[in-house]
Amino acid sequence: MKNGKVLRISVTDRCDLRCIYCMPETGVALAPHSEFLTYEEIETVARAAMRNGVRRFRITGGEPLVRRGIVSLAGMLSRLGPDDLALTTNGLHLAEAAAELKAAGLGRVTISLDTLRPERFETITRRTGFGRIMDGLDAARRTGLAPVKINTVVIRGVNDDEIEDFVRFAVREKVEVRFIELMPTSGLSPECKELGSWRPALFVAGREVRERIERSFGPLRPDAGADGVARIFTAGNGARLGLITPVSDPFCGGCERLRLGPEGTLKLCLFDKAGLDLKRELRERKAGVVEIAAMIAAAFKTKTTWERGDLSVLSSDMFKIGG
Repeated sequence: MKNGKVLRISVTDRCDLRCIYCMPETGVALAPHSEFLTYEEIETVARAAMRNGVRRFRITGGEPLVRRGIVSLAGMLSRLGPDDLALTTNGLHLAEAAAELKAAGLGRVTISLDTLRPERFETITRRTGFGRIMDGLDAARRTGLAPVKINTVVIRGVNDDEIEDFVRFAVREKVEVRFIELMPTSGLSPECKELGSWRPALFVAGREVRERIERSFGPLRPDAGADGVARIFTAGNGARLGLITPVSDPFCGGCERLRLGPEGTLKLCLFDKAGLDLKRELRERKAGVVEIAAMIAAAFKTKTTWERGDLSVLSSDMFKIGG
C-alpha cells in the first residue's frame, strides 16, 4: 500500500454531536482552552513535520469547525505548501464555513456520516441536524472542496442494513464512501447505555461489507493507484468506495501517520497511550522548528517497529485525537 507521511492535527476535543461509539453523552472531561496548542504553535509543528517529509495535513477534532478561527489555521497550513490539506468534520457547520475554508486554501473535506435516515441519525448522534449535514455536503461540492469523502462506521444492528444504500448514495451524490470497521473507543464504555462495552456482536468485518456489496452490485474493481490506509474500489454501479479495516486486517506496517492532539501530544497511533509532549517543549523549553523536527524524526523512527497490541483490550478517546 502506498501511503506517504501524514500529520493529523486535532484542534479541539469539543464536538456538538455525541455519537454512541465515540463520545459518552455526559461526564466527558474536556481540557481548558488554555491547554490547547495555539495556531502559531501548530504551524511550528507543521513546519517541523515538513522537514521530515510530511506533505499532507489533516485537520480533525473533536469537531474542528467548533474552534474559533479555524479558517485562519487552514490559511496558515496552506501557505506552507503541502501537497494535500484536508479537514474531517461532522458537517454541521460546513455550509457556513465551506467558502471561507476554500478561499483560505483548504483542498477538500471528509464528512463523518453513519446513516442516511434522519430519525436514525438522531439515535446514533443523540442530536439533531441531518439536514444541515446535507446542506454542508452541497456547499462543499459547490465551493470546490473536492473530492468529498464520507466516513461511515458500520455497526451491526445499528446501521449495517444501510451498506447498499450508501453505495447508491455514492453514485447519486458523486462522493467517495469509506466503510470503517468499529474500533474500541471511549464511547463504548459501561456508561454508554445504547451500545455498552466493546463486544464482538457489534463488529462487522470489512470482508463482510465487501461481500454484501458484491452480492448486490457485482465484483469490486480495486484501484491500484489508491493512496492511504483505505483500500479503494469501484463498484459495478460506478460508486467509488473504500474499506478501512484496522481490526480485521491491520495496516500498521504501511502506516506513516502521526497524530497531534489538541493539547500538544504527538502520538504514533490512536492507541498510543504515551506520546511526546510537544507543548512542554514549545512553551517551557522554547523549542523551535529544528528541535521539534528532531522529535518528529524520532517518532517516525519509533513507528517503524511499534506494535499497538490487541485492539480487543485497548480503548481510545477518539474525540480527543481524531478518527
